[in-house]
Amino acid sequence: MLAPEIAFSGFVLMKMSALAAMAVLAATPVLAATTPFEWLESVDGEAAMDWVRAENARALPALTGDRRYPGLEAEALKILSAQDRIPTPAFHGKDIYNFWQDATNTRGLWRRTTLDSYRTDAPVWETVLDLDALARAENANWIWKGAECRPTTHDRCLVELSNGGKDAVEIREFDLKTKAFVEGGFRLPESKQTVEWLDADTLILTRDWGPGTTTESGYGFVVKTLRRGQPLAEAREVYRGGVKDVSVTPAVYRDSKGERVVVLQRGVDFFHTEHLLLTDKGVQATALPQRSTIQGFIDGKLVATLEESWTRPRIAGDKEPRTFASGALISISPLKALNPSSADIGGDIVISNACDPCTLFAPGPRQSIDQVAVTDNRVAAVVYDNVRGRLMSFEYRGEFGWRAETTDGLDNAAVAIVATADSGDGLFFTEEGFTTPTRLRYAPLKYAKATVVKTLPARFDASTHVVEQKEAVSKDGTKIPYFIVHPRGHRHDGQDPTLLHAYGGFQLSKTPVYDPVIGKLWLERGGTYVVANIRGGGEFGPAWHEAALKGNRQRAYDDYFAVAEDLIRRGITSPRRLGAYGRSNGGLLMGVALTQRPDLWNAVVVESPLLDMMRYHLLPAGASWIGEYGDPTKAEDAAWISAWSPLQAIRPGVKYPLAYITTSTKDDRVHPGHARKFAARLGEVGAPYLYFENTDGGHANAADPSANARRWAMHYTYLSRQLMD
Repeated sequence: MLAPEIAFSGFVLMKMSALAAMAVLAATPVLAATTPFEWLESVDGEAAMDWVRAENARALPALTGDRRYPGLEAEALKILSAQDRIPTPAFHGKDIYNFWQDATNTRGLWRRTTLDSYRTDAPVWETVLDLDALARAENANWIWKGAECRPTTHDRCLVELSNGGKDAVEIREFDLKTKAFVEGGFRLPESKQTVEWLDADTLILTRDWGPGTTTESGYGFVVKTLRRGQPLAEAREVYRGGVKDVSVTPAVYRDSKGERVVVLQRGVDFFHTEHLLLTDKGVQATALPQRSTIQGFIDGKLVATLEESWTRPRIAGDKEPRTFASGALISISPLKALNPSSADIGGDIVISNACDPCTLFAPGPRQSIDQVAVTDNRVAAVVYDNVRGRLMSFEYRGEFGWRAETTDGLDNAAVAIVATADSGDGLFFTEEGFTTPTRLRYAPLKYAKATVVKTLPARFDASTHVVEQKEAVSKDGTKIPYFIVHPRGHRHDGQDPTLLHAYGGFQLSKTPVYDPVIGKLWLERGGTYVVANIRGGGEFGPAWHEAALKGNRQRAYDDYFAVAEDLIRRGITSPRRLGAYGRSNGGLLMGVALTQRPDLWNAVVVESPLLDMMRYHLLPAGASWIGEYGDPTKAEDAAWISAWSPLQAIRPGVKYPLAYITTSTKDDRVHPGHARKFAARLGEVGAPYLYFENTDGGHANAADPSANARRWAMHYTYLSRQLMD
C-alpha cells in the first residue's frame, strides 16, 4: 500500500436510491448548474492549473519514488519502442505505409516499402515524413493523426496533424512522390473536421466554418465542397444539419468498376444516423434504418450492418415486406436504399438474382459482427462467437447470391482487420490471445488460404499462466462471461493480486488481446488479469448494448460487481487483493465502482473518465453521448443519472479505497474537468486519492512512447503497492 495512513480495510456502503435521487431533483431542479468545483473546468485557467500542478507534485513522488518504478518504466519503454514489433501496414496505391515510433523517433516516422519487401523478415523502409524533424522545424507540438490519400492515383494525401494529441487537427496536402507538402495545396486550419476526396481536385468536408456551424457536441453540421485553389470562405455548401445533431459527416465510397456514391451521415444522436445520398438531384434521404452503419461499396451495392431489425418498405413486385434481423450484414443498391417505390422483382433473399437488398450474414444470439471491410470482390467480416473471433469473407456470385467462407485461425482469439488493398482483394488481419503473441496474416484473394506474414516475439513468460472463460450471474439473473488469466495451480485462497478490467458501453467489445505491457508489468510478476464482458458492450450484438442504455445503465455496473463477487466467491482473490481499472467510459465505470461498492476493492484506476454526469452534456463532445446515457436536462433522465453519477455520489464518512485518478490536459473528447472535480471532491470529504494529469497526449493520454511508458509504470506502481504488498 502507498502509506498506512491512507489505506483502509473496512468499508461502509452508501448509495442513493432512484427515489432519493428524484427527491433531490425536486428540491434542486438544476443540478447541472451547482456542481462542486466547477472552476476546475477551465482547462488552462490559472487557478485550475495551479491545482493540477499541486496534485502532480504530490502524486509523482509517491509513484515515481517507489523502488519498483524505474524497472517498470524501463520494461514498458522497451516494449513500446521495440524495433522488432510488428509495423502496422496500410495500403496507399501499391505500396505499404507505416507510421513508426521508437525511443529515437518519439513523434514518429511515416515510411513506406513495397508489399514484397514488407512480407520479408527485414523490410527496406523509405522515410516519407519525419514528424520529429517537422515539429523541430516549426517549433510545434505535432502528433500524428493519420492520412487520407487521393483515390485512383494515390499520389497525394491529406495529412492530419494534432497539437498535443487533441481530436482537433490541422490538415495539409502532401505529395508522396516529392515527399513534401504541396505548395499552394489544400491546407485547413485546426478544427474537429472530416474530409474526403470527392475527386482529384475537390474535397467534401465538414468542420467549424465559423459561428453557428457547430453542434452542441462541438462537431460540424455544415457540409461543403472545396475546389483546389478556392479559399476556404468560398467553399460551396451542399447540406446543413442542425445544432442539436451530433454531427454531419461525408463519406465517399467507390467500387472496382469506378462507380462512386457520396453518403452524408447526419448523426441524430450517437447511435442514430440518418443516411442521405448526394446525387445529381441534390441530397436525398434513404430508407435505411437510423441504427445502421454503411461499411463500403461493392459491385454497385452498399454494404451495411444493422443495429436494429428493419422491415424494408413494401414496393412494387414484393409479395410481402422484407425484414432483416438486428445485427445482420446486408447489401443493397443505392437505388433501392434511396427509392422504396422503385420496381423490384422480389424472390428469395439468399439465392436469387433479385437479391437486393440481401442478407450476407445474420449472427446468432451469442454472436456479433465486430468489423467489416470491403475489397474489390469480397466483403470481409470479423465475427465473434461467445467472444471468440474468426474471419469470414463473402463473395457475390450473381444469381447464386453471396457465398460465405471462414478462415482457419487460432482458438480463443481476438481477430482484427488491419488493412485492405486499394485494388484487388488483398487484406491484412491479426490474430492474438491473452497469452498468444499477435500474428499478422495476409490474404491475397482466397482468405481461407491466408498466410502468416509476421509474428510478434513473446514479450513476457506466458508459461506460468492459463486462460479460462467463466460466467458470473448478475443481479437480474443474466449470465455475464469473463476471461481470467491466472497463475497455474493457484491455491484459491483469495490471495491472488487481481486486476479486473471492463468497458461496458457504446457497443464496444472487450476481446482476448495480447497486451505485452500487462503481461510484463503485471502477469509475469504474479498478477491475475480479468476482463469482464458486461452489458453495454457489443460482445453479443446490439441487444447486449441496448440492455444497458440510459435508464438501464445500472445493469452494466451490476454486471461488473457480479464478476468481482464471483472472483471472490471462487477464492481467486479478495477485496484486499482486488483492483479495478477502466478508462473513458470505463473510467465512468470506475467512478461508479468506487462510490457504489467501495467494499470490493483496494485499488481503483480511474483514467480519462466521465464522472460528473449531471454536466457531461455541457462539456466538449458530451452532448454527443446523450443517446448512451440520457439527457440531464430532462427530469426523468436526470433522476436515473443522478442515482449513479459518481461525482454527486461521493459522501463524507465513507471509507473509500485509495483511488488513482489520471487524465490529460489536452483531452478535447472527455474534458479533464471530470477527473479534476472528482479528485477535489474526494479531498473535500477526506477520502484518499492520488491525481496525475498529463499535459499532453489527448484522449489517448500519451503523446509518445516515453510518455506512455511513464503512464503505465505509474499505473502498475500504484497497483503493485495496493494489491501485492
